[in-house]
Amino acid sequence: MLMSMVDTVTIEAPAKLNLALSVGPPDDDGMHPICSWMVTIDLCDELVVSRLPDDRMSRYAVLWHAEARRLREIDWSMTRDLAVRAHLTLEQHTGRRLPVQMKLQKRIPVGGGLGGGSSDAAAMLRAVNRLFDLGLGVDQLRDIASGLGSDVPFFVSGGSAIVEGFGERIEMLKGPAEIHAVVVLPEEHCPTGHVYDAFDELGSQPLQPQAVRTLATGAAPPRPDSVFNDLAAAAVRLVPALDEHVSRLAELAGGPAHVAGSGSSLFVLCDSELHASQLAAVIEQRLDLPAVAVRSTGCLDAVTP
Repeated sequence: MLMSMVDTVTIEAPAKLNLALSVGPPDDDGMHPICSWMVTIDLCDELVVSRLPDDRMSRYAVLWHAEARRLREIDWSMTRDLAVRAHLTLEQHTGRRLPVQMKLQKRIPVGGGLGGGSSDAAAMLRAVNRLFDLGLGVDQLRDIASGLGSDVPFFVSGGSAIVEGFGERIEMLKGPAEIHAVVVLPEEHCPTGHVYDAFDELGSQPLQPQAVRTLATGAAPPRPDSVFNDLAAAAVRLVPALDEHVSRLAELAGGPAHVAGSGSSLFVLCDSELHASQLAAVIEQRLDLPAVAVRSTGCLDAVTP
């Protein structure tokens, strides 16, 4: 078979922030519908995927990037890694072998509520689609992504979007202006399933789609005190140390600190890139916690040969 003109692609897999997250009661299958305003940020994992000859076996490597700020042991099997599962799912979808060599270098912490694994999976879908000229459009990739996790369809395009249901309904947004923040990475981590268990124990409220939409469609970036996250209390219940981190961070920042997604990462909204950079430096110096100045990013571009 003739090889594609492109045999290696490099693609960034960005983290995300939930600037508004409303979570509804579980359905009969124990799944929680959500309505969330998600934005991708420039804290990224890096994925390099090479096409192999058709008679070769795929091989995968997952390791920490030299710039990673919060390392945890990579102790899961390759078949459980979401990027690997995305590749295997594409093979199943197309009914053919798609041999690749994958090197994933992670900056986004594991169990941090920033969507790193889901973003890696979406990046793999996009990379393999390009490498093998599969011709799958965004909607098709999102359909495939929905079987991998509720956040994966959003990461197919990234950018700014209102995400509803179980992650399958995505409304892309054009605004607001660029958002700046500091992401803080505590040592503790929050397994997502356990956070949802704690959420159920606390008792859930009805979804608030209008509150999410109002915040997401405003003409200006959100005020720090307007951000909300229905999973925050559950994350703190599961990992009480987060409460102290949030309090100390808010005191130092002079404004509210927020739990990112299901935790354990935290973030503070900032007025500008300079504000974020300076605050990150102060947090690291005074609280001895890794802190990264970030900004929101637009929709993801095509993968780079």
